[in-house]
Amino acid sequence: MKQKVFFLIFTLFSFFTTNAQCAMCRAVLESEEGLSTAKGVNDGIVYLMIIPYLLVGGLGIAIYMKYFKKGKTEKV
Repeated sequence: MKQKVFFLIFTLFSFFTTNAQCAMCRAVLESEEGLSTAKGVNDGIVYLMIIPYLLVGGLGIAIYMKYFKKGKTEKV
């Protein structure tokens, strides 16, 4: 159980150091003097990348809870 909690915490906090830019976006944005635009674009890409994972995870949890409750009531 402790390994699962550690793995969950590790995966949640490991995305803070990742860069999610494609090669072309990175080349264009790094050619500017101020890197504030590049940081903003990178944060936006990471934000947009999280949404599908949340939707699929929520759907998976909903399906799991539906079958878990159904299976538990049949056993009684």
